[in-house]
Amino acid sequence: MSIEILPNLSLPDSAIEISYILASGPGGQNVNKVATAAQLRFDTRRAPDLTARMRTRLRRIAGSRMTAEGIVVLTGRRFRSQTRNRDDVMERLAEMIREAAEKTIFRVPTRPSRAARQRRMDGKAKRGDIKRNRKVIRDD
Repeated sequence: MSIEILPNLSLPDSAIEISYILASGPGGQNVNKVATAAQLRFDTRRAPDLTARMRTRLRRIAGSRMTAEGIVVLTGRRFRSQTRNRDDVMERLAEMIREAAEKTIFRVPTRPSRAARQRRMDGKAKRGDIKRNRKVIRDD
């Protein structure tokens, strides 16, 4: 069994581990009795469909949520039920991987044309004239 992220990308169940921990926040006595917060651990090394480029981008996107061993740790405690928190962390992981899978668009740096620079300078001069003409000239 695997989890579908994109049409050509799926994650094996063996790479994902979900555990439940006690959550703080709203929920009344239920908070003290039931472990509703979901903690997802995704081992990037166990996902063969992830390319090296995707792993690198995922490391940058995950930031402090990824350990040095390459395990992404996400905690969901926004909702009062285990299932909603589990679905929340699964969707957040899928979104992170979708973002890592996007190809970056190579941007060729360009410089403004001479005409564009001239238009900018003309606009600045015109604005300066407007401000200069606001001044009140007094004849004493």
